[in-house]
Amino acid sequence: MMGYGFGMGVGGWIGMAVFWIALIALVVWLAVRALPGSRRDDAVPGGHPGATPSETPQDVLDRRLAAGEIDTATYESVRTTLRATRTGE
Repeated sequence: MMGYGFGMGVGGWIGMAVFWIALIALVVWLAVRALPGSRRDDAVPGGHPGATPSETPQDVLDRRLAAGEIDTATYESVRTTLRATRTGE
């Protein structure tokens, strides 16, 4: 019988430990990358899924009107409110 460790020296044990740690890290990394919403560039400040980081509130309002999410009366009302908050009125 070969005994404990099956004849592997210290280098063999270290190599095996490094191999398993690297394999587990690779599997975890692949699993995290595969999950939806795990990409950092998907996260946009403000929490608007279609917004870009440089998009202003006026841009969001314009986009929502163009997409038909809001009507013209709502657009005008919100635009007036946005202008009032920017000028401090």
